[in-house]
Amino acid sequence: MSYLRYVKLIGTMHVSPKSREEVVRMILNERPHAVAIELDRARFLAMNENRRLTLEESLRFGRRGLINYVLAKVEEKLGEEFGMKPGEEMKAATNAARTLGVPLYLIDEDINVILSKIATAPGREKLLMALEALGLFLPVKSGQVSDPMAEYRVMLVQFRRRYPYLYRVLVEERNEVMARNLISIVENLKLHGVRRPKVIAVVGLGHKPGIEHLLDRAEERRFLSPYWTAVMGEGI
Repeated sequence: MSYLRYVKLIGTMHVSPKSREEVVRMILNERPHAVAIELDRARFLAMNENRRLTLEESLRFGRRGLINYVLAKVEEKLGEEFGMKPGEEMKAATNAARTLGVPLYLIDEDINVILSKIATAPGREKLLMALEALGLFLPVKSGQVSDPMAEYRVMLVQFRRRYPYLYRVLVEERNEVMARNLISIVENLKLHGVRRPKVIAVVGLGHKPGIEHLLDRAEERRFLSPYWTAVMGEGI
């Protein structure tokens, strides 16, 4: 059985205005029974509070805090170049779910777990990431981002080649977590009397193919421990 009959994924580039527009359009047109987004509770709360830690504050959390700060700064810089703050498409999905009055689920792995894994990356990958991160803060020339989605796909291929461990942690393992959570959401909707559930999941472009592959080949499960968090409409 393929869970793709129940789940439709929107692959977005987190800093693209076009992604935000696509998210709103698809959710309102499809009118799903539930919406899921690629966030955990901590990142969801931070997004809604527009809270950003300073470098000094991040250093108080040690190595994990510094890693989180660098990743946030990279997304922030890309957002400036593409005219959109990181996370806007997730806010759009949240608002669309609220408009329809359907549950909203957070399906990503806990950020503290992710940061713990990043902290144990091989020394070679840490050094290479630190060196390349310096270049990411330089202005992006307009001629280089004429097709942001194509550019993003190229960057993902390069990232997998240069950082096999980090690719596993940041992409493949999170794909497995999110696919499991989406299956759990579908089965939860069935248990609450929805005969043919329709779920729309908003995830990063790099996660979409992997999650679809897992959902397409998953076996039907009646009882599955949920790891997702419902933040709206918990009493389905």
